[in-house]
Amino acid sequence: MASVEPIKVIILGAGKGGAALIELFTSCAGVKIVGVADNNPNAPGLQQARLLNIPTSTETASLIARGGADLIVDVTGDPAMTALIADRKPPGVESLSGNAARLVWSLIQDEQELREHLVHTEKLATLGTLAASVAHEVNNPLHWILGFAQLIQEEKKPAVIKEYAQEIVESVEHLAEIAKSLTMYSQASYQGEPVRVHIPDLLDNAVKMAKFATVLDEVEVVTEYAPIPEIQADPGDLIQVFVTLLVNGAQAMKGRGRLTLATLVKGDAITVSIHDTGPWIPSEHREKLFAPVFTTKPGGTGTGLGLYVVRTLIQKHGGRILVESEEGQGTTFSLQFPKSDRP
Repeated sequence: MASVEPIKVIILGAGKGGAALIELFTSCAGVKIVGVADNNPNAPGLQQARLLNIPTSTETASLIARGGADLIVDVTGDPAMTALIADRKPPGVESLSGNAARLVWSLIQDEQELREHLVHTEKLATLGTLAASVAHEVNNPLHWILGFAQLIQEEKKPAVIKEYAQEIVESVEHLAEIAKSLTMYSQASYQGEPVRVHIPDLLDNAVKMAKFATVLDEVEVVTEYAPIPEIQADPGDLIQVFVTLLVNGAQAMKGRGRLTLATLVKGDAITVSIHDTGPWIPSEHREKLFAPVFTTKPGGTGTGLGLYVVRTLIQKHGGRILVESEEGQGTTFSLQFPKSDRP
């Protein structure tokens, strides 16, 4: 079957409405954004488009006249824009503005709110799973701190006091690491310009978090990190993605096996792969893996939202997720992110 050419779209207006359109259209295989324009160079949609390597402009008229699009979507809210589009757009290019654009924006707003709710629901479910293990992990250093503090009150020798104090410092540093990982995971989605992140560091943090959610004591974790550039991303989103894939892999292996985490640069993409040595995923299940509420876990042990949320968050960053699974070889999830042009 011949592939269908995507609809090439120009978005006019990069405020909240334009940013929502970018997020939705980049997740649709049948749509390609070829330009985004806004008079404000700091508009959130322009920042988002630059992150995804989509051409941007503050000269709306010139972008319209440049051509290369099948459809122009106007969400500026400027009544004069309809006449400008009609005057400048090349022949054959369609446009969507006025009430029609407002209707599309309203529908997209509802869809975006639903997706954000599902992402939050999955995050809360995972935090609930983490709670008992984190409490146990926190209690141990707290007991050490209390014990050494009590000993210091009775101790007269400076050298011994210094030794006890060092034990307290190390316990506090351990607690700080736990708090840092939890904060990164539980924080709300980053609002504003994404920050530069080093993916291997996030993967290492995700391994620590996954230990709270499942048994990793008998799982060998192997890292194969090839040098990769930093990317612009929301670290909280990526931590959630990595934790979900690591926990799924460990659970599939029933707590025994090998997880291999790898990074590499291939062409214009940065690839992150997570491979487990668990049972393979049959082809009939692979087709449904990213559908909401689909799960292969026993009843009551999963929300069915994990991989749906993973794909949603990856697409939000202009990436895509692929899965390969072979009987006797395990399963590999590959995440591909565009390299950022920004320094």
